[in-house]
Amino acid sequence: MAKDRQRDPGATIYSVAELAGVSIASVSRVMQGSGGVSDKTRQKVLAAAKELNYVPLGAARSLAVRHHEAHGLVLPELAGPYYSELLIGFETRAAELGQSVVLLLADGKRDVARDVRRLATRVDGLVMLGSLCVTDMVAQGLHGKKPVLVIAGHPQPGIEAIGAENHQGARELTAHLLGHGRRRLLFVGDPASAPDVADRYEGFVAAHEGEPTPDPVRIPFREADGASFADRVLGGDVEADAFVCANDELALSIMSRLQDGGVRVPEDVAVVGWDDVMAARYVRPGLTTVRQPVKELGRLAADRLHERIAGAPAREGLEILPTQLVLRGSCGCAAAPDAKPATASAKPSGRTTGRPVRKASSKRTTA
Repeated sequence: MAKDRQRDPGATIYSVAELAGVSIASVSRVMQGSGGVSDKTRQKVLAAAKELNYVPLGAARSLAVRHHEAHGLVLPELAGPYYSELLIGFETRAAELGQSVVLLLADGKRDVARDVRRLATRVDGLVMLGSLCVTDMVAQGLHGKKPVLVIAGHPQPGIEAIGAENHQGARELTAHLLGHGRRRLLFVGDPASAPDVADRYEGFVAAHEGEPTPDPVRIPFREADGASFADRVLGGDVEADAFVCANDELALSIMSRLQDGGVRVPEDVAVVGWDDVMAARYVRPGLTTVRQPVKELGRLAADRLHERIAGAPAREGLEILPTQLVLRGSCGCAAAPDAKPATASAKPSGRTTGRPVRKASSKRTTA
């Protein structure tokens, strides 16, 4: 019988599985080079494939195991550096795994849940952002039908979740500003917008060690929103000596608009961010921030989804990638332009106590 199969040009994944005495899913994992199979099983599958002269051509393999050979990625938008970095990491790794990527942008869609469900029929699995309002509902609705992975969201039974560390990093960043003598700090960004931002605000509060903290400034995370907030500061509506921004896009736009209005950073007010986008190291003063591995998150998401599609069980809990505090000049440190990431025990390199900003200063400086 083996010889008959060997002469058969129509050998399929089914015949390989039958000859090897394993499941079709095991054959798929071996052929795709993913994990989840023992060395013994791998050798049996490879031996059967060789005996049958089986070559898993893309179209044939997709039909045999009902695969589209495509990963779905659902993002709110592509504006701003975070989403583009995440997409680059995800698409690069998916391509290395021989998978295409189908992208869905949620902003502006009338029925995101419906569009995501339609996307699920065209891909083998989905990755979604925890900040999307439909993520939990869609993930539970697809559970058991299509693998779903969530980035920067809450873990759910049977649905894998990954993210970057937020709470401790925000606590260290805030404590660093307090170490500079800043006493009127504001958190800029809406914690209700996403689980990871909520964790950053909790870290901000924790750094005050029981001292009263003001409510967060609940604004979106776009450049224009940061500029509008800075205008409020310049107009005297907001008083603070440091702004802890939920992302670098807010921090950079706030810092730029304040400087244009005559407010000195960090002498009058400190401004810090989150993400460590490329521009953070080139502005003057350099932006103190927290570096999170956005591109690595994208790569890991593609890896984990591919494993799930191949039959691996979902990991329990939330897998966390580390972040790093990066000290530059906007917090008050006398940092060089090419400042390196600080450790958790980093101390301010010079104590600079800012005064609360009430209105535009008559002085103007350039960074």
